[in-house]
Amino acid sequence: MANIAQVWFRPFVWIDYRLAVLFTVIIPLILLIWAFVQKADGIQRLLSIYWKVSSLLAITIYLMIGGFGVSFISGLMARILIPISLWFWVDLNDEIEYQSTGPLKLIFTSWRWAMTVYCILGTVAFAPFLGCAFSASAFKSSYCQVWLEAPLMFKEYFHANSKPAFLGFLAIISLVIYVLYLSYFVLIKLGKQGRSSVQQ
Repeated sequence: MANIAQVWFRPFVWIDYRLAVLFTVIIPLILLIWAFVQKADGIQRLLSIYWKVSSLLAITIYLMIGGFGVSFISGLMARILIPISLWFWVDLNDEIEYQSTGPLKLIFTSWRWAMTVYCILGTVAFAPFLGCAFSASAFKSSYCQVWLEAPLMFKEYFHANSKPAFLGFLAIISLVIYVLYLSYFVLIKLGKQGRSSVQQ
């Protein structure tokens, strides 16, 4: 890991993590509180779905802390699933579209488009690192390890007394639950409710 500082794209990885904090945590949290205060039901429901789907990003961070290569697969999947979750629901799209114009709707719509573009570009940029998930030697290289810098720093700030193996174990359990729920939704619930966010 001593050569990580020499990886040419290291600054871009850190920029990506900073943008992720802004776009995936700070802004949607502010929007959720704002929507709750203004009783914007459609935006509230869509953001609730977003938080459920984007929890895969949090799982990915803890998988990286634990040193699991599967984190590169979950990270890529999160970037694919998030924009889908933001645009998939026909009833919520219509409800938000016909909502009276105001600052909340404007900022939410701007964030939704910005988030979509960010995830698409992130998917393209992150795809070449998918090999880190399938090769132990590649995973240990500075090419892959550079992605673990920010998660390990996060661990030092918020879980200084916890062992990486324990946090990684919790992440694996969370990933299994996430995959089971996603499979249940795709195989069973999707056929019943289609693109409606309201369960039938």
